[in-house]
Amino acid sequence: MTPRPAVFFDRDGVVNLSPGAGYVLSWNDFHFSPGLIAALRLCKTRGYATILVTSQQGVGKGLMTQADLDQIHDQMQRALTTEHAAFDAIYACTCLSTDPDCTCRKPSPEMIHRAAAEHHLDLTRSLLVGDYDRDIQMAIHAGLPTTIRILADDHPATVPATHTLPGTDTLASLLDTLLP
Repeated sequence: MTPRPAVFFDRDGVVNLSPGAGYVLSWNDFHFSPGLIAALRLCKTRGYATILVTSQQGVGKGLMTQADLDQIHDQMQRALTTEHAAFDAIYACTCLSTDPDCTCRKPSPEMIHRAAAEHHLDLTRSLLVGDYDRDIQMAIHAGLPTTIRILADDHPATVPATHTLPGTDTLASLLDTLLP
């Protein structure tokens, strides 16, 4: 079986509207970003795996349980399934940023490498869409050739990405030019 390329997506600020300084603690707090569903659908029609790679420190902080996070992701997947845009896999690091034993927290490439091994992915033809420097750094550490940064007002962009967008509403248009 020939490995297939993937598009890796960060969650908060990319897949769903950023909760700001807080956390998405329930499905009621989760709102898809404009244009995101069209972007996911395009990836799928072009034969790309779609993989969610997210840091969810709210679990580690005790603000929510793993079951709460799983429920949000289950409801997200159900909503995306009706749009023919569900993720092929979801990887979440729930460790605290202060956990010295954590190996999966961004900018570590562990979630991407795990997805590649479990889903037979070709990272040399894959890309990542993220909004924080740590997302872009994770992609670079994993050897992804292309990164797309969604700009956010609440944090600076100091690590250069291959492409930069002011928001997700034009993400599908950019992906249309990038995905063969």
